Amino acid sequence: MSQYNQFLLSVVIPIHNERESVSLLTEQVIHILSDAQQPYEIIFIDDASTDGGDIILDELDKTHESVRVFHFVQRCGQTAAFDAGFKQARGGRIVTLDGDLQYDPADILRLLPLSENFDLVCGRRVTRNDDAIRGISSRLANKVRNCVTKDHVQDTGCSLKIFSRSLVDRLQLFDGMHRFFPALAKMYGCTVTECDVQHFPRTYGESKYGIWNRLWRGVVDLCAVWWMNRRCLRYEYRSSTSTQTKKETS
Repeated sequence: MSQYNQFLLSVVIPIHNERESVSLLTEQVIHILSDAQQPYEIIFIDDASTDGGDIILDELDKTHESVRVFHFVQRCGQTAAFDAGFKQARGGRIVTLDGDLQYDPADILRLLPLSENFDLVCGRRVTRNDDAIRGISSRLANKVRNCVTKDHVQDTGCSLKIFSRSLVDRLQLFDGMHRFFPALAKMYGCTVTECDVQHFPRTYGESKYGIWNRLWRGVVDLCAVWWMNRRCLRYEYRSSTSTQTKKETS
């Protein structure tokens, strides 16, 4: 028997200094998924918060049976937080979501039906509610990334996504790779689609990203993804006792 529950939805949320948001976000996710009668768990990965949010997260862990909290000893970044969340997730499908309340958890239910036929369903923000610098750097980064990876995903920066367990188990992540989830999925021969979602202005806290750490670091990471895609092993084979051909990508 598999160690994963195929009916369980694991919601992975990286957190760094979002103390004003975590309680409300937890209530929203619980309300939406409970009303939809969708079995779920919420996994918070605290990236060494220094604003007291870690204490609030521990209280949420104690109060709600569905909430699980893990704290990084030192700050490791968003990709590491996703990776840790993927490893702790017990569900057959894994949702990723930011902790800043800029996404509506109700949109999880819009993506969920598509996840039955696709390995990765990416949210696509219909109306962006970011400041000018972040918006410009994000659009520029998307254009550059699409030219290189050819993943044909319009909004890879949207954190609201649903992954299949089979895709998550294949991902080998390095720092900064969360920006390229669609390209990595396609590199492994997995199916990818997009779905429109809402996007709200930030109410609390400050953005952790600007033009320098979104664009210039992204260019370096993009070179790594391009190299990985070029060197990825792709082959087909069949055994001597079978007429069926099997494809492998690694």
